[in-house]
Amino acid sequence: MSQQRVILCMKWGTKYGPEYVNRLYAMVRRYLRGDFSFVCLTDDGAGVRPEVRCLPIPDLALPASIPERGWKKLTTFEADLHGLRGTALFLDLDVVIVDDITPFFELPGRFLIIHDWKRPWRVTGNSSVYRFELGAHADVLAQFRARPEEARANFRNEQAFLSDVLHKQGKLDYWPAPWCASWKYHCIPRFPTNYWREPAIPAGARILIFHGVMNPPDALAGRSNGNWRYARPAPWIAKYWTQ
Repeated sequence: MSQQRVILCMKWGTKYGPEYVNRLYAMVRRYLRGDFSFVCLTDDGAGVRPEVRCLPIPDLALPASIPERGWKKLTTFEADLHGLRGTALFLDLDVVIVDDITPFFELPGRFLIIHDWKRPWRVTGNSSVYRFELGAHADVLAQFRARPEEARANFRNEQAFLSDVLHKQGKLDYWPAPWCASWKYHCIPRFPTNYWREPAIPAGARILIFHGVMNPPDALAGRSNGNWRYARPAPWIAKYWTQ
C-alpha cells in the first residue's frame, strides 16, 4: 500500500456549509497520527480553511436526462483524480470522529467500506467511510459511465453499485464492525430508555456515522427531524465536532 495518505471528502450544493469541511479537517488532525493531505472535491470552496485543498468534482459525463445525484462519489475512482496519488480514505462530511483513525490506513485490503448494519446478509457497503488506492478502480467508474441506465435500474445508489462490482471482482472487504458506529442504531439507547438516557459512544467506535435525516447539530440539540427513533440531546458531541 502506498505510504502517501489522502483524506477525501465531497461537498456540493447548499446542504452542508464550509464549517462541515473545517470541522472534519480538525477531527482528522486530532485523530490521525502522522502526515496526510486533505482534499475536498467541491463546487464551492468559499469559507474552507486553508489547510484543505479544494478541487473541482469531476464530471460524471452523463446524458442530460440522467441525474447525477446519488452517484457523484463514483468520480473519486477517476484513473487520474487531479493528479492525486496514494491511499485515499473517503469520509462523509457529517461523520464524527471520536478515536484514533490511523488503523483505517493500516488494515490490509484493496477496498474497504462499512458493512451495511441493517441488512448484514447483503454485500452492500455504506460509503460514508471507504479506503482505496487512487486510480486503482477506474473500471468501476468506466462501467457506470458506459451503462448508467442499467446501473440506475438495478441499484439504488453508488454504494450499492460499487459494492456489487468490487464484490464480484473479489476486492471488497469491510471495516471491523465496531469501528464505524451508526448514530441511529448504535448510539441512541433502545426504547424506552432512549427517553431518559442520552446517546453514548459504543465500545470500540472510532467514527460515528449519521445516515438518514439526523446529523451532528441534530444530535447536539436532540432533534429527530421526523425520524421515529427519539434521542435526547448529546452535548458531548461538541467535544469532537469542533473547529
